[in-house]
Amino acid sequence: MANEELNSGNPKVDIEYRRRKSAEEMRYQVVSFAMMIFLTFVAFIAVGYDISGWFTIPFILVLAIIQVGFQLYYFMHMSHKGHEAPALFLYSGVFVAFITLLAFVTIIWW
Repeated sequence: MANEELNSGNPKVDIEYRRRKSAEEMRYQVVSFAMMIFLTFVAFIAVGYDISGWFTIPFILVLAIIQVGFQLYYFMHMSHKGHEAPALFLYSGVFVAFITLLAFVTIIWW
């Protein structure tokens, strides 16, 4: 139905559709921003309390990975259509970095 409204040629319908999409996008950005602030607060709490470093460092790294996901998908608009090629390069780079780190960790431990 949204495509029919968009292709109807009625400028008022097009403007209303864009307003709804913009409001929805803004809501997603505000929620993801609030989640990132919350995750940052949780990371500060984890460091503030004297918790073991064996727990704190991986915990903060997991929180950082989650925040990168929020930033890419909501602030950098990677979830939108037309961003398949940059997403492919991004995921390929993450895969290569993971394999490289795995190789270095394996060499160091053995």
